[in-house]
Amino acid sequence: MAERPDLDEIDRKILAELQADGRLRNNELADRVGISHPNCLRRVRALRSSGVIKSIRATIDERSLGYGVVSFVSIQLDSQHQSALEAFEAAIAPLAWVQQCWRLSGDADFLLKCVSTGVEGMSRQLRQFAALPGVRAIRSFPVLGQSKDAPLPIPSGPAAG
Repeated sequence: MAERPDLDEIDRKILAELQADGRLRNNELADRVGISHPNCLRRVRALRSSGVIKSIRATIDERSLGYGVVSFVSIQLDSQHQSALEAFEAAIAPLAWVQQCWRLSGDADFLLKCVSTGVEGMSRQLRQFAALPGVRAIRSFPVLGQSKDAPLPIPSGPAAG
């Protein structure tokens, strides 16, 4: 895990503002956090180069693009050797309908967030996972609704955790 960078109060304000609206222009962001425009731009660049800000992108409603089914799929492999884990990750990397992939500890080795146009599409996806080498077990969890999608809590100081 990466070492947590030292974030001062201004950095934390910048992060909170950008999580609320990633489209903010530098001058508006600087005004909101109370610093000069050049200083704000320098800080945002530093937060990006250090990896604190991973990306800024639009969140698109799945249904607006025809993806009527969102599901979470847990995958258990036959082996937890590094080569088996990496082979699975490489096999799913080109699958655009796999939106997120998390490596886990416990009963499942991976948790995937997938989108499909319908139940038939989800069924095809599950069969495609089952055909991958080393897959022992698959469990799918179709999403009925989302009740929370919150930004990360911004720690209030260096000792927060």
